Amino acid sequence: MNFIDTATIYVKAGDGGAGHISFRREKYVPKGGPDGGNGGSGGSVVIEADQHLVTLLDFTYKRKYTAKDGDRGGKSNCTGKSGDDVVIRVPVGTVVRARESSEVLADMTVHGQRAIVARGGMGGRGNSEFVTSVNQAPRQADPGIPGEECYLEFELKLLADVGLVGFPNAGKSTLISRISAAKPKIADYPFTTLVPNLGVVRAGEGRSFTVADIPGLIEGAHLGKGLGIQFLRHIERTAVLLFLVDVQSADPEADLKVLRTELGSYSPQLLDKPWLVCLSKADVLTPEELAYVKKSPFTTSNKARIISAVAGTGLPELIEVLWEYVRSHRQSEIRGETGTGLDW
Repeated sequence: MNFIDTATIYVKAGDGGAGHISFRREKYVPKGGPDGGNGGSGGSVVIEADQHLVTLLDFTYKRKYTAKDGDRGGKSNCTGKSGDDVVIRVPVGTVVRARESSEVLADMTVHGQRAIVARGGMGGRGNSEFVTSVNQAPRQADPGIPGEECYLEFELKLLADVGLVGFPNAGKSTLISRISAAKPKIADYPFTTLVPNLGVVRAGEGRSFTVADIPGLIEGAHLGKGLGIQFLRHIERTAVLLFLVDVQSADPEADLKVLRTELGSYSPQLLDKPWLVCLSKADVLTPEELAYVKKSPFTTSNKARIISAVAGTGLPELIEVLWEYVRSHRQSEIRGETGTGLDW
């Protein structure tokens, strides 16, 4: 499946129907007054969040959405039929902006959430609305008001609790495949992951959280090297960042610094998030090498955990720690606080 996380579309709400000009003409009613009805309202363009969608791919093929116009008013003070709304469904996590002003019109974070992005025009008044004491037979009516129109920009930000960050081949895809039901592509060459992967981790009965596997960063990503920083938007909403550093790295401290520098170059706010460090691929070490790594300055100073996604080493403990961060974050959001207050 293709993963598309940005799109631009044009939307046009329906125009209001024109008011009607007519006069009552019935037998035994010699001087019937004006009875022109009002026009119907135009349909609006509505955005709806749908948890069953995971990509903006559909907007690659259809980029124009137009709601129905309202019908003209009729005789006997009949109001014209209002136009039907157009409902555009987008994945949960989509940010909707007006292209011209860059104003955020809606942030679709909950399934079923709706937002009107272009309102239909009001119908025009029929001539019966213009009757006054000095104008008993008006021959005028209003045209309908045009509906709103604009270009919209969609930006999908995955709603994940935990963001996995690391260099290519740091073991992110293997980890997410072991702790969730996600099935990302796994291979022994760089940039295996070309699009973000999202997995649901079960931490026990009634306890679950989501993990996003962000395609590998490299030094200079904020300058466009490698895959650049195009997917970092997907960790802006996360509760905690998990940095994966290859246990065989010649300088893990430098690797971690590069990763955090690239995050800060994209958004300084990302550096304020709680973060954890794991040394991955521990299964390749001998017992003697493993003992040395556990006592290394990098491991002790960063409270880094040593894991192996292949062998499953340290994964149950890691899931529990991540769950505590996520749980604390969710409780803080309910209370309107920030931060987790947890110590790795």
